[in-house]
Parts: sequence; C-alpha cells; structure tokens
Amino acid sequence: MTSTAPHPLLDLPPLTAERFASIERGVADLLSTRQDVVITQGEALLPLEGCIRSGARPGSTALNIVTGPYGTTFGNWLRDCGATVVDLTVPFDTAVSAAQVARALAAHPEIDFVSLVHAEAATGNTNPVAEIGEVVRAHGALFMLDAVASVGAEPLLPDAWGVDLCVIGAQKAMGGPAGVSAVSVSQRAWDRFAGNASAPRRSYLSLLDWKERWIDGGRRTLLHAPAQLEMLALEACLARIADEGPAALMARHAAAAAATRAGAAELGVAPYVIAAADAAPVATTLRVPEAAAVVARALAADPAAPLAAGGGALAQEMVRVNHYGPAAALPAVHASLTALATALSVPPTAALNAATAAWDGAAAAA
Repeated sequence: MTSTAPHPLLDLPPLTAERFASIERGVADLLSTRQDVVITQGEALLPLEGCIRSGARPGSTALNIVTGPYGTTFGNWLRDCGATVVDLTVPFDTAVSAAQVARALAAHPEIDFVSLVHAEAATGNTNPVAEIGEVVRAHGALFMLDAVASVGAEPLLPDAWGVDLCVIGAQKAMGGPAGVSAVSVSQRAWDRFAGNASAPRRSYLSLLDWKERWIDGGRRTLLHAPAQLEMLALEACLARIADEGPAALMARHAAAAAATRAGAAELGVAPYVIAAADAAPVATTLRVPEAAAVVARALAADPAAPLAAGGGALAQEMVRVNHYGPAAALPAVHASLTALATALSVPPTAALNAATAAWDGAAAAA
C-alpha cells in the first residue's frame, strides 16, 4: 500500500518574504558587502547571464578576460548583446595579471564593462582580483566577477575590491545546493541596468525586476514562489559556515590544495597550473597523458574519489582533483591520491605521507 503520510522534507509551509530576506542578509554578511544582494532561483549561470545582458548593450565595449572556459561563454553573451568585445586571453595554466589588464584598458579607453572569473574550477587557476579591481576602478568601467568557485575557499571582498557585480553559487566551497545563486549589485550597476533599454525586463533573467518589485518595495512581496528546499539548504549552509568560521573554511581549502599538490609530486605527476600562487584552492589540476583513461581506471578503483578528467580538449591531458566543500579534507585528498596511484600503477605511500605533511604544515601556518 502506498503511504499518504506527509514527508518531513517536502510538506513545508511556504517560504515567507521575511525569511527570504534574512537569507539574503546572510549572503551579504558572507561577502562583507553593503551592496544590494539578490538571491536568484537557479544555478549561477542565471545571474551571470542576467548581469551581462543587463550591463552590455549596443555601443558599449567590454573587456572579457579569458582564463578558462567560462570566459569564452561570457564573450559570446557580450557579443549577443551587441557589445564590442576585447578578449584578453591568457594560458589556462596561469593567471592574468593586473598589469595585463591595465595595458588592455589603456589600449582601449572606450571599455566600460569588464568581466572576469575569480577562480576557474575547470582549469584550476585563480586570479588576483584585488589588484585587478584597483585597475578597473581607476579606469571607471563596470566590473563583473564570477566568484562561484572562489566564495568560501579564498578571500572575497567585492566592496573593498570595487566589484560592481559579484556572482556566487553555493555548490562548491560553500558545500551547499547548486540550484540557487546570488549576486551583489552596486548602485552604479543598477544605474547602468536602468539606463539600458536592452536590459531584460519582465523576464526570469531580469535583475531589474528584483530591484523594482522586491528591493524598492521593501522586500515585502516575492516575485514568484522561491525554490524552497534550495533556499532552506542555502540557509543551513550559511549557518554551517558561520559555525566553522570563514577563516577556518578558507584554511581547510588551502590545506587541501597544498596536500594534493605535494602528493601528486610524489606520484610523479606535474601540476597543470605551474605556479602554486596561481592555483585555485577548490581544485588541483594535473598534467596526465591520456587523462580520461586514467580517471576511468581511478574511478574503477574508487568510485567515490572526487576526480574528473578535463573538459573538452583538456580531457586527454588534464586530471582535476576536486577538493571543495566536504571534500576539502585530508581523507578525501588521500582517497584521490590512492585512486590515482592505482590508475598509474605507482605505490601510494610516499604520496600519502607527503600530503599529510603538507596538510599539517598548512594547518599550522593558519
């Protein structure tokens, strides 16, 4: 007989506007921002596209910094909006520098929009946003940052860094749900959106709808029924981060990255991102010939190991060790290294010892 009893996780009262607003305040606290925060009801590509389609328009010129695959996507959206796009592309095994950004802005003084990914989980690099933000602010352009992979794993201070649009997702370092995301929006960005006749309105992509109907209305009436389970998961995620402490969370990710890099060296595997300072703390990418086959063998040995082959053309040369959220822990790093050692027919002991030593050293330094 089929049970008709209510399920405790599904039989929930509607999420109130007051509780929705309190979760927004939690996100603002996490980002140390005084800007407006909008929680968007979908994966982070939703606010990222919304920001670009609201901020770019025919006649505008955008500097699109490409340090990984998402930069390519942003460039496509910017062109779709009619903007002239200047792509600043750097090798995916390094980071862009503030000096490179400054030169691009000087060569194109008409640039009024800059898009950048903070940390590229797909390629394992991270970019110096604080220094880049100074350059962009001096130029006067609107600055959009994809911080989906960096939030919780490394410092993120949109107000202090002059970021006008800071998009985050909870599914990586925060250890939360993938189906909800958020963006902090400066007043300059709101003004830009309002003056753009091409900006989405009466649309799921519209951030202006949230500004005019939610924020300006005193946050009393939600635009539509929110994704309730995802919102509650985000609330729980924020509470867990507050309990652990953001500094401790970032230290755990840094330790996982150091341990993975040290262990991989003992396996005879080189890092994909050459300089440790350019490597993102959410994922360590490794140069491995026939990477897809190696990952398949590793996952056959341990299906739970947080490993993946690189995407697209990188599938045959890159292995990605994901160590974010709950996987930013020494046992998860050990599991990845052991599975890789099995796939490569290399004894794991030296790699595990090196990883443990690096973890302990990073933890002591924190």
